[in-house]
Amino acid sequence: MTGTRTYHHGNLRQALLAAALVAIEEVGPASLSLRDLARRAGVSHAAPAHHFGDKAGLLTALAAQGFDLLAQALAEARDDLLDAGVAYVDFAVGHRAHFEVMFRPELQRTDDAELVTAQGRARAALRAGVAASLASGEPADSDRNSLAAWSIAHGFATLWLAGALPDRVGDDPREAARAVLRRLFA
Repeated sequence: MTGTRTYHHGNLRQALLAAALVAIEEVGPASLSLRDLARRAGVSHAAPAHHFGDKAGLLTALAAQGFDLLAQALAEARDDLLDAGVAYVDFAVGHRAHFEVMFRPELQRTDDAELVTAQGRARAALRAGVAASLASGEPADSDRNSLAAWSIAHGFATLWLAGALPDRVGDDPREAARAVLRRLFA
């Protein structure tokens, strides 16, 4: 059997997700192909489809994984909104491929149960930090405060990743985010 390639993965699904993260870092989510992903993972071209169905299924799984990681990062910030904002930016910088997929509903199956649950965990972690830091009596205010906090942290993270911030913010995303987000409390 010369010339044949054998392979074995203990967890092919995770291997494919890991290969997809590397590919997205290199070519972006729109250019990702399942055939290239299979080549990167050293498996047959049908293996990714077996696990995810199609590209949307793969990107949905990556988005769900990303939201779970984000929820963990936000929970570790506990009830400190400034720390949660910095954790959000740190997550975006440290998990860029996840971040690029998570907020692109056109690339995902938005009704996927795993994704919806993971999004809910991340949203709850953000709201917990907001509720503890910006307490108000009205539920509508809490929702608006959460949206404001998320928008500011997400905007900063997006600008950082795009390289669109001025040089004067420095080269440490955590410190730059802390300095900018701290202005919310001034």
